[in-house]
Amino acid sequence: MLLTSIDPFLQEFERQFDRLARHTFDNGSAIMPMDGLRRDDDVILRFDLPGIDPDSIEVTVDRGVLSVTARREQEVTDDERLFVHERRMGTFTRRVYLSEHLDAGNIDAGYANGVLTVRIPVLERAKPRKVAIQRGEPKAIRA
Repeated sequence: MLLTSIDPFLQEFERQFDRLARHTFDNGSAIMPMDGLRRDDDVILRFDLPGIDPDSIEVTVDRGVLSVTARREQEVTDDERLFVHERRMGTFTRRVYLSEHLDAGNIDAGYANGVLTVRIPVLERAKPRKVAIQRGEPKAIRA
């Protein structure tokens, strides 16, 4: 048997502190977790956006900055009363500064299972390449 004491003052303090912390540090928008990986031909960015309506997702590129914005709306009807509120609602934004070696004109994106995947091609000049070694007679250096 597990016994727990309930302290209403402590619960109210924690609730008010959480509300204040969200207001102070959240600033109206939240960032979304992201993984990034580099392959030979492209860069892949994966953003966690569970429960987001795909129509609310916007991916834009402006002067070398990739911006991802999404919105999650509260799903409470008039006859329901919310008693726990831990999921973040509102606008989520993430900005990623793109290298000059990426092809910002050919970015594509897809959304499946709560994950937005953005693929950014690497420009040809930035791809790894093998340098040919010329063979021949050593040339004498004249002084």
